[in-house]
Amino acid sequence: MVAPPEYLKPHSTCYVSTKSCGAFPSLWHPRSVTSRHTTSKIPNSPYPRKVNAVETLFVLVGLVAFATVLGLVWRARTGRIKRTATTGSSAAAAAGSAAASEDNRIVIDGVAPFGSRVTLLQFSTEACAICPTVRTQLSALAAEFDDGTGSVVHVEVDVTSRPEIANRFNLLQSPTTFILDGNDELHARIGGAPKINDLRAELGRMLAPALV
Repeated sequence: MVAPPEYLKPHSTCYVSTKSCGAFPSLWHPRSVTSRHTTSKIPNSPYPRKVNAVETLFVLVGLVAFATVLGLVWRARTGRIKRTATTGSSAAAAAGSAAASEDNRIVIDGVAPFGSRVTLLQFSTEACAICPTVRTQLSALAAEFDDGTGSVVHVEVDVTSRPEIANRFNLLQSPTTFILDGNDELHARIGGAPKINDLRAELGRMLAPALV
């Protein structure tokens, strides 16, 4: 057994068992936890580092800006009239000629008759909150342009239980409105709630030859 150093011999029975040992009061002290232990950076520490307020602010501002841009893009795109590639490609098509091919005609079983000049074909679903409002607007607009002979009509199709129609026409949202000409061909389509003033102007252009 190794003997303790000479300067510890007079107090060898107490220097490890008491907090103070006579002439050597500082030989034994319990280790105290100080701030340097709590703030030191320990690799792979299980405790999360302190949150930087500036970084958090920049992240929040970025998220808000991104959401704002998405909202503006969505508002700009929804309700727009998207004409088909063949719209206005010929004078006959613009005048509503009856020379349309069967392949281009919109035919849906079990719906009301289409208009002889223009049909506002609305696709809706039961879960659509704005569809009733759009129905009212389109019905009123059709009545505004109709000459009393059924030349301009509004037809609504609920595709909730008819998914084959949604797949056939690639309906990605409700309501979606098709503008059909007198040949029951697709003139334009509108995703979301239509902009009534723009739609009114579009109907005016489609019906201009007949109104002269």
